[in-house]
Amino acid sequence: MRKLKNILVTGGAGFIGSNFIRYSFEMTDFNGRIVNLDKLTYAACLDHLQEMERKYVSNYFFEQGDICDNAKVYKILNKYEIDTIVHFAAESHVDQSIVSPERFVKTNVLGTFILLDCAKKYWKEREDVLFHHISTDEVYGSLGETGYFTEEMAYDPHSPYSASKAGADHFVNAYAHTFNLPTTLSNCSNNYGPYQNIEKLIPLMITNIINEKDLPIYGDGKNVRDWLFVDDHVSAIWHILKKGTLNRKYNIGGDNEWANIELINFLCEKVAQILGKDTDYYKKLLTFVKDRPGHDRRYAIDSSRIKKELNWRQSVSFEQGLEQTVNWYLARYKL
Repeated sequence: MRKLKNILVTGGAGFIGSNFIRYSFEMTDFNGRIVNLDKLTYAACLDHLQEMERKYVSNYFFEQGDICDNAKVYKILNKYEIDTIVHFAAESHVDQSIVSPERFVKTNVLGTFILLDCAKKYWKEREDVLFHHISTDEVYGSLGETGYFTEEMAYDPHSPYSASKAGADHFVNAYAHTFNLPTTLSNCSNNYGPYQNIEKLIPLMITNIINEKDLPIYGDGKNVRDWLFVDDHVSAIWHILKKGTLNRKYNIGGDNEWANIELINFLCEKVAQILGKDTDYYKKLLTFVKDRPGHDRRYAIDSSRIKKELNWRQSVSFEQGLEQTVNWYLARYKL
């Protein structure tokens, strides 16, 4: 069992990163320091961590900066005596990667390389350290109607986003094998939950339903995704940080597949139920739009390795997680 003292969280003002910081302080026995390094792009929001800043004055620190800034990264590692890096920071919107792929290459590939290289130089030959990299199931490509992504599957990324994350994964593995850098890596399915930016599917649909706007669905709406509640994801990361085997990767999924059209219909029903509105009225807002280029048909994760080796399990049902999520956005919009 690893002892974690000073953790650097990259992208800690983002959706999953902020939930990880909150979980670390509130749901574990961790009593060390967490340093949040975030560039504060459009998807970041420091307001989500105001409570942590108030409650953990001696344990939580924020540093604004870019993971591509070599000098900044090294200075932070040295200043806070970092022994653990949890790397969330990434450009993550597939549609935007199609429009501006260069930004994804810079942040996701170059940024990960710089973090790895700074860690190698700062830690030198230390063994009581860990670099954990958070990746995506999209690096595996697309599945047919059956089957699941396993850790042994070959990479087959289809979008600039997934290609950039695949490149980052390869750099993590290369630094582990070439320089003996202690690393772990996880590939997760689609996350959902409170604090997510409204560009993503579930919060976009919730807010559009609330505001009675069109609910755009790509193609025929039958693309399938596996949905993972963010609290379950960050608890899995904690299992890896504490007990994961070095230089090993773990798939983290929700065991919760939904076709997009079915998911949006369910969201309409859930919001209507909470607000006491007519479900059919919201469903009339569904609008089919032209499919995006290279849209993968189905993702599904096999999480048996992390369940068997680290005794992790999902604890939040989709019904429970979605209710928490919908209520959070309704409270945000004061409805």
